[in-house]
Amino acid sequence: MCVLYHRLQIDQPVSYHLTGTFQAPSSSWLHEDFPLNDFELILVTDGTLYLTYQNIPYTVSRGDFLLLPPVPAPNNRRFGHQASYCSFYWLHFSCSFSAVVSNDSKEQQTSLQSGTSKPSNTLLLPVSGHLAHPEKAVVLMKQLQDCVRSGYDPVSIDYLSTSILCEIHHQVVQLPMLQLDTSYSKKQLYHDILDFVAMNLTSAIKVSDIAAHFGYNEKYLTHLFSILSGTTLKQQILISKMEAANFLLRDTNQKIGDIALSLGFSDSHTFAKAYRKINDMTPTEYRNAYSKRLLFHT
Repeated sequence: MCVLYHRLQIDQPVSYHLTGTFQAPSSSWLHEDFPLNDFELILVTDGTLYLTYQNIPYTVSRGDFLLLPPVPAPNNRRFGHQASYCSFYWLHFSCSFSAVVSNDSKEQQTSLQSGTSKPSNTLLLPVSGHLAHPEKAVVLMKQLQDCVRSGYDPVSIDYLSTSILCEIHHQVVQLPMLQLDTSYSKKQLYHDILDFVAMNLTSAIKVSDIAAHFGYNEKYLTHLFSILSGTTLKQQILISKMEAANFLLRDTNQKIGDIALSLGFSDSHTFAKAYRKINDMTPTEYRNAYSKRLLFHT
């Protein structure tokens, strides 16, 4: 299926013109016939908008967006082709350069598959589409309108307008590609779990706790860690705890029993057994090896 995209150059921010919020008075409302002389972004928040532009009828429902480009008269008129109730945010802007491209070209397929637009100073935006998280774009729209009302300087307004387009680009171009990239998803999950383990070293954390927190099967997470790090998740928990123990044994005068309790072990015996399993020596032997370190120095 051929999909049309706007390629917008943003080495400088787009130029803001106007923005607003519209709510139809009734279900019999019909969009008036108006010419369009700049870009118009429409984000529908309720109901359905029926709009024709360049002889193409668009149906824009809640969570959908529509990006109409400026074209020469007389083809620049837009009008409603069906009455309906709807509400939407709208933004008018212009940019230094834009072009319409399709996803059927080899270059465009490469750009879309990589989740990026090339060159790096451009944005890819479909003519229409659905946002996975429309509330994020709505928040930016509200912020833009508040800044306009509050008298922010034009440069700030231009950059805020550009940020809205960047959010749409991320949701409809980059995010789907990242979700399809299983290697990216797995690596992200791997690092998220490492962070979670690091933040919970003081508790008796188990693989089942991590699996429940992230919503994955225990065997899957263990297998994932075996592939990405060469060790199991259970082993990784112990390694992380022992790395923290090494610091406490070297750089503090805490008793070994206190260190054991601070890392979620029930007693010093259980801690020593786990420590020896990872480091091939006891906590006392490790501390004695560093006993000559100068803990207090200038």
